[in-house]
Amino acid sequence: MGCRLCLSLVLTALHAVAADEGAPLVHQEPWGDFWLLPFLVNAAGYASILVPGFLLIQYFKRKNYLETGRGICFPVIKSCVFGNEAKSVHQDDSILAARNETVESSTARQIFKLLFCATGLQISYLTWGVLQERVMTRSYGASDSEPGEKFKDSQFLVFMNRILACTVAGLYCALIKQPRHGAPMYKYSFASLSNILSSWCQYEALKYISFPTQVLAKASKVIPVMLMGKLVSRKSYEYWEYLTAALISVGVSMFLLSSTHNKHLSTVTTFSGVILLGGYIAFDSFTSNWQDALFTYKMSSVQMMFGVNVFSCLFTVGSLLEQGALIESVNFMARHSEFAAHAVLLSVCSAFGQLFIFYTISQFGAAVFTIIMTLRQAFAILLSCLIYGHAVTVMGGLGVAVVFVALFLRVYARSRMKKRAKKVPAGEGAVQKV
Repeated sequence: MGCRLCLSLVLTALHAVAADEGAPLVHQEPWGDFWLLPFLVNAAGYASILVPGFLLIQYFKRKNYLETGRGICFPVIKSCVFGNEAKSVHQDDSILAARNETVESSTARQIFKLLFCATGLQISYLTWGVLQERVMTRSYGASDSEPGEKFKDSQFLVFMNRILACTVAGLYCALIKQPRHGAPMYKYSFASLSNILSSWCQYEALKYISFPTQVLAKASKVIPVMLMGKLVSRKSYEYWEYLTAALISVGVSMFLLSSTHNKHLSTVTTFSGVILLGGYIAFDSFTSNWQDALFTYKMSSVQMMFGVNVFSCLFTVGSLLEQGALIESVNFMARHSEFAAHAVLLSVCSAFGQLFIFYTISQFGAAVFTIIMTLRQAFAILLSCLIYGHAVTVMGGLGVAVVFVALFLRVYARSRMKKRAKKVPAGEGAVQKV
């Protein structure tokens, strides 16, 4: 009772702050439908799996199970808690070099590969973005006599995406030989937890802000990342990085200021939307940094995809079953076949989009991939405005243009820096990576 009282006070305070700031609340719904309560309930569900798992890991380590353990369960526990013995560095390097080695091909073939990658990425993620907004903001089953109903459980959509991604990655690993790595399985759970929380915040934010606003906020992630690197890691940045970050800030500010004068409800950024976007950026930043640390175990990208998604399926299905939301979501799918088709297609686009990401980076590098995805963000805003009727003023359009010009400048400057670093002889010193 005390917890529920405290939660009600927090929710009241959040609504009051949003009202004081003049941000209209998109949803005047019961407390149970407000985003904070589902977030806390989901977090409690994840903790019910994570905490016992953590205690088991500590128990096995204290008992020195690696030396004393025997029996059928020993290989599983060894892999999950302690990891496998990694091969020598030379063996791993030779395997990775063989896998990453590209065969010289004609210019026409390279152009075809580039078009294939660009088309696959654009189709996968543009379709994913359009469906994401459709599922979270529109009603299903509406007619002249029936108002229809909206799908509310973002966690179920995360579960659908992750289970298909896990299946695709598992089949890929089974069919194509992968390098051996020694990462304990439980270490994937940290990236998995932050990944599903960032995805949940991303879906939930669409209830309070427009899709174009969300895309611009995601494009401006570089700003908090630079600030965190400066404060925590004492990193130094080039002048062009500060310039592009400032341009992104100006562009986003122009778009948001123009949106506040627009009477179209979906283009108004609410207090809740800002918090959810902040949560998305924070969780997503942790995911990428933790995955970078895991790659020291010499694993492939598809192995990373499989390991993270295994735990994501475990967390989400466990939490859904504890809340009884899994049955409710399945019943919603049974009532609305259109939603079922959208949810499945959303998962297919997400899973195959990840495979296109890995293939594009392996063939053409991160710079080309970043350019393709930056174009995708611009096209996503255009599609959203055309399909769902988001009104963008001249000032807002200029703000979008400023953001994407800054992103392209950032990609161009970074690629020039990498080319310059490759030309420096090894004996003349190392170039600092920022």
